[in-house]
Amino acid sequence: MADIPPTRASLLVRLRDPEDGAAWREFVDLYTPLVYGYLRKQGLQDADAADLSQEALGAVAGAMGRFEYDSAKGAFRNWLFTVVRRRLLNWRLAQGHRVTGSGDTVTQELLEQRPAPAPDERQWDEEWERRLFAWACGEVRRTVNDATWQAFWMTAVEGRRGKEVAAELGMSVGAVYLARSRILSRLRALVRSAEEM
Repeated sequence: MADIPPTRASLLVRLRDPEDGAAWREFVDLYTPLVYGYLRKQGLQDADAADLSQEALGAVAGAMGRFEYDSAKGAFRNWLFTVVRRRLLNWRLAQGHRVTGSGDTVTQELLEQRPAPAPDERQWDEEWERRLFAWACGEVRRTVNDATWQAFWMTAVEGRRGKEVAAELGMSVGAVYLARSRILSRLRALVRSAEEM
Protein backbone atom coordinates (compact mmCIF):
# COMPACT_ATOMS: atom_id res chain seq x y z
CA MET A 1 0.00 0.00 0.00
CA ALA A 2 1.18 3.48 -0.82
CA ASP A 3 2.06 5.93 1.91
CA ILE A 4 -0.59 8.34 3.09
CA PRO A 5 -0.09 11.73 1.40
CA PRO A 6 1.40 14.58 3.42
CA THR A 7 -0.90 16.56 5.65
CA ARG A 8 -3.03 19.20 4.02
CA ALA A 9 -1.29 21.91 6.04
CA SER A 10 1.82 20.98 4.11
CA LEU A 11 -0.22 21.17 0.92
CA LEU A 12 -0.98 24.81 1.69
CA VAL A 13 2.72 25.49 2.09
CA ARG A 14 3.44 23.73 -1.20
CA LEU A 15 0.80 25.87 -2.95
CA ARG A 16 3.01 28.92 -2.46
CA ASP A 17 5.07 27.52 -5.33
CA PRO A 18 3.05 28.11 -8.51
CA GLU A 19 5.27 25.54 -10.26
CA ASP A 20 4.25 22.68 -7.93
CA GLY A 21 1.82 21.06 -10.34
CA ALA A 22 1.14 18.05 -8.11
CA ALA A 23 0.08 20.27 -5.21
CA TRP A 24 -2.18 22.35 -7.42
CA ARG A 25 -3.78 19.24 -8.96
CA GLU A 26 -4.48 17.88 -5.48
CA PHE A 27 -5.90 21.23 -4.39
CA VAL A 28 -8.14 21.49 -7.47
CA ASP A 29 -9.31 17.87 -7.10
CA LEU A 30 -10.24 18.46 -3.47
CA TYR A 31 -11.82 21.91 -3.60
CA THR A 32 -13.32 22.44 -7.08
CA PRO A 33 -16.20 20.00 -6.54
CA LEU A 34 -16.93 21.63 -3.18
CA VAL A 35 -17.04 25.16 -4.59
CA TYR A 36 -18.94 24.17 -7.73
CA GLY A 37 -21.47 22.08 -5.78
CA TYR A 38 -22.09 24.89 -3.32
CA LEU A 39 -22.65 27.41 -6.11
CA ARG A 40 -25.08 25.08 -7.89
CA LYS A 41 -27.04 24.71 -4.65
CA GLN A 42 -27.20 28.49 -4.46
CA GLY A 43 -29.16 28.46 -7.72
CA LEU A 44 -26.47 29.17 -10.29
CA GLN A 45 -26.66 27.48 -13.65
CA ASP A 46 -23.91 25.08 -14.67
CA ALA A 47 -21.90 27.56 -16.74
CA ASP A 48 -22.19 30.33 -14.14
CA ALA A 49 -21.19 27.98 -11.31
CA ALA A 50 -18.21 26.73 -13.33
CA ASP A 51 -17.10 30.28 -14.16
CA LEU A 52 -17.50 31.50 -10.60
CA SER A 53 -15.67 28.41 -9.28
CA GLN A 54 -12.72 29.20 -11.51
CA GLU A 55 -12.83 32.83 -10.47
CA ALA A 56 -12.89 31.97 -6.75
CA LEU A 57 -10.10 29.40 -7.03
CA GLY A 58 -8.15 31.87 -9.15
CA ALA A 59 -8.44 34.40 -6.34
CA VAL A 60 -7.14 31.77 -3.92
CA ALA A 61 -4.26 31.00 -6.28
CA GLY A 62 -3.41 34.70 -6.44
CA ALA A 63 -3.38 34.94 -2.65
CA MET A 64 -1.32 31.82 -1.96
CA GLY A 65 2.02 33.55 -2.43
CA ARG A 66 1.35 35.69 0.61
CA PHE A 67 -0.93 33.26 2.48
CA GLU A 68 0.20 32.41 6.01
CA TYR A 69 -1.59 29.35 7.34
CA ASP A 70 -2.40 29.50 11.04
CA SER A 71 -4.76 26.79 12.28
CA ALA A 72 -5.47 28.88 15.38
CA LYS A 73 -7.21 31.43 13.14
CA GLY A 74 -9.54 28.78 11.73
CA ALA A 75 -9.75 26.17 9.03
CA PHE A 76 -8.61 26.94 5.51
CA ARG A 77 -12.00 25.84 4.15
CA ASN A 78 -13.68 28.58 6.22
CA TRP A 79 -11.47 31.18 4.57
CA LEU A 80 -12.26 29.63 1.20
CA PHE A 81 -15.97 29.78 2.05
CA THR A 82 -15.59 33.51 2.71
CA VAL A 83 -13.88 33.97 -0.66
CA VAL A 84 -16.64 32.03 -2.43
CA ARG A 85 -19.45 33.92 -0.66
CA ARG A 86 -17.88 37.27 -1.60
CA ARG A 87 -17.53 36.19 -5.23
CA LEU A 88 -21.15 35.00 -5.22
CA LEU A 89 -22.36 38.25 -3.69
CA ASN A 90 -20.44 40.30 -6.27
CA TRP A 91 -21.82 38.10 -9.06
CA ARG A 92 -25.39 38.56 -7.80
CA LEU A 93 -24.93 42.31 -7.54
CA ALA A 94 -23.65 42.39 -11.11
CA GLN A 95 -26.64 40.32 -12.23
CA GLY A 96 -28.96 42.90 -10.67
CA HIS A 97 -27.56 45.56 -13.02
CA ARG A 98 -28.10 43.53 -16.18
CA VAL A 99 -30.99 44.13 -18.50
CA THR A 100 -33.77 41.57 -18.16
CA GLY A 101 -34.31 39.50 -21.29
CA SER A 102 -37.63 39.27 -23.07
CA GLY A 103 -40.02 36.41 -22.45
CA ASP A 104 -43.07 35.62 -20.40
CA THR A 105 -43.61 38.72 -18.25
CA VAL A 106 -45.60 37.01 -15.51
CA THR A 107 -43.00 34.28 -15.06
CA GLN A 108 -40.20 36.84 -15.07
CA GLU A 109 -41.94 38.88 -12.39
CA LEU A 110 -42.42 35.80 -10.21
CA LEU A 111 -38.76 34.88 -10.55
CA GLU A 112 -37.64 38.39 -9.65
CA GLN A 113 -39.82 38.40 -6.52
CA ARG A 114 -38.29 35.18 -5.22
CA PRO A 115 -35.21 36.00 -3.18
CA ALA A 116 -32.02 34.13 -3.85
CA PRO A 117 -31.21 31.56 -1.18
CA ALA A 118 -28.89 32.88 1.49
CA PRO A 119 -25.46 31.30 1.84
CA ASP A 120 -25.62 28.60 4.47
CA GLU A 121 -22.49 27.64 6.35
CA ARG A 122 -24.03 24.37 7.50
CA GLN A 123 -24.70 23.43 3.88
CA TRP A 124 -21.09 24.31 3.02
CA ASP A 125 -19.80 22.10 5.84
CA GLU A 126 -22.06 19.19 4.85
CA GLU A 127 -20.92 19.46 1.25
CA TRP A 128 -17.30 19.61 2.44
CA GLU A 129 -17.77 16.37 4.38
CA ARG A 130 -19.31 14.60 1.38
CA ARG A 131 -16.62 15.83 -0.99
CA LEU A 132 -13.87 15.03 1.49
CA PHE A 133 -15.11 11.46 1.90
CA ALA A 134 -15.36 11.02 -1.88
CA TRP A 135 -11.86 12.44 -2.35
CA ALA A 136 -10.38 10.24 0.39
CA CYS A 137 -12.08 7.17 -1.09
CA GLY A 138 -10.63 8.00 -4.50
CA GLU A 139 -7.14 8.39 -3.03
CA VAL A 140 -7.27 5.10 -1.15
CA ARG A 141 -9.09 3.20 -3.92
CA ARG A 142 -6.18 3.77 -6.31
CA THR A 143 -3.77 2.06 -3.93
CA VAL A 144 -5.58 -1.19 -3.11
CA ASN A 145 -6.68 -4.18 -5.14
CA ASP A 146 -10.29 -4.62 -6.13
CA ALA A 147 -11.10 -7.42 -3.66
CA THR A 148 -9.75 -5.38 -0.74
CA TRP A 149 -11.78 -2.35 -1.76
CA GLN A 150 -14.93 -4.41 -2.30
CA ALA A 151 -14.53 -6.05 1.12
CA PHE A 152 -14.33 -2.59 2.70
CA TRP A 153 -17.18 -1.08 0.67
CA MET A 154 -19.59 -3.96 1.12
CA THR A 155 -19.11 -4.11 4.90
CA ALA A 156 -18.49 -0.49 5.88
CA VAL A 157 -20.67 1.38 3.39
CA GLU A 158 -23.33 -1.10 2.33
CA GLY A 159 -23.53 -2.61 5.83
CA ARG A 160 -23.34 -6.21 4.69
CA ARG A 161 -22.18 -8.98 7.02
CA GLY A 162 -18.56 -10.10 6.84
CA LYS A 163 -19.44 -13.77 6.36
CA GLU A 164 -21.65 -12.94 3.36
CA VAL A 165 -19.00 -10.70 1.80
CA ALA A 166 -16.26 -13.27 2.41
CA ALA A 167 -18.27 -15.94 0.59
CA GLU A 168 -19.01 -13.61 -2.32
CA LEU A 169 -15.40 -12.47 -2.71
CA GLY A 170 -13.75 -15.83 -1.96
CA MET A 171 -11.93 -14.43 1.08
CA SER A 172 -11.78 -15.47 4.70
CA VAL A 173 -13.94 -13.54 7.13
CA GLY A 174 -10.76 -12.39 8.87
CA ALA A 175 -9.36 -11.04 5.59
CA VAL A 176 -12.58 -9.12 4.97
CA TYR A 177 -12.44 -7.44 8.36
CA LEU A 178 -8.71 -6.77 8.05
CA ALA A 179 -9.31 -5.05 4.69
CA ARG A 180 -12.13 -3.02 6.21
CA SER A 181 -10.00 -2.00 9.19
CA ARG A 182 -6.98 -0.99 7.12
CA ILE A 183 -8.99 1.05 4.65
CA LEU A 184 -10.99 2.77 7.41
CA SER A 185 -7.73 3.65 9.12
CA ARG A 186 -6.30 5.16 5.94
CA LEU A 187 -9.52 7.06 5.23
CA ARG A 188 -9.55 8.48 8.76
CA ALA A 189 -5.94 9.58 8.41
CA LEU A 190 -6.63 11.33 5.10
CA VAL A 191 -9.76 13.02 6.43
CA ARG A 192 -7.94 14.09 9.61
CA SER A 193 -5.06 15.56 7.61
CA ALA A 194 -7.46 17.44 5.34
CA GLU A 195 -9.39 18.78 8.32
CA GLU A 196 -6.17 20.31 9.65
CA MET A 197 -6.55 22.96 6.98
